[in-house]
Amino acid sequence: MLCKAAEVLLVEDDPADVELTRETLVDAKVMTSLHVVGDGLEALAFLNREGKYADAPRPDLILLDLNLPRMDGRALLAEIRADDRFRSIPVVVLTTSQAEEDIIKSYRLGANCYITKPVRLAEFARVVNAIEDFWFTVVCLPSEKI
Repeated sequence: MLCKAAEVLLVEDDPADVELTRETLVDAKVMTSLHVVGDGLEALAFLNREGKYADAPRPDLILLDLNLPRMDGRALLAEIRADDRFRSIPVVVLTTSQAEEDIIKSYRLGANCYITKPVRLAEFARVVNAIEDFWFTVVCLPSEKI
């Protein structure tokens, strides 16, 4: 269990999904600090602490949409898993795709889990709560620093 606020990096380009995730985490059992970027290139800048992200914290968890502009989630996941500094950060794919090809590829690229976004708002909130509960109250996360 974390003693500090859990740092969550949400890589999502849909403003409605960002807002719903933010609202759900505000009401969560565990204190979280949500950081949002809209595409894979921006996520890499955040992780590498480049430009406006020079003071960015190391995420305890990454919530990753697959269908993103500029650099999609698949390419970002490959980059994260190829870098020793980020390999231990859990990545939860949270996407609308139900395609078996995306599921298989995500796991092969090193996703820790794959969740299809529910269409209903209440179900979406339940899924985000379950992710938060599992990753921040059940799992032991590394305290590795960059």
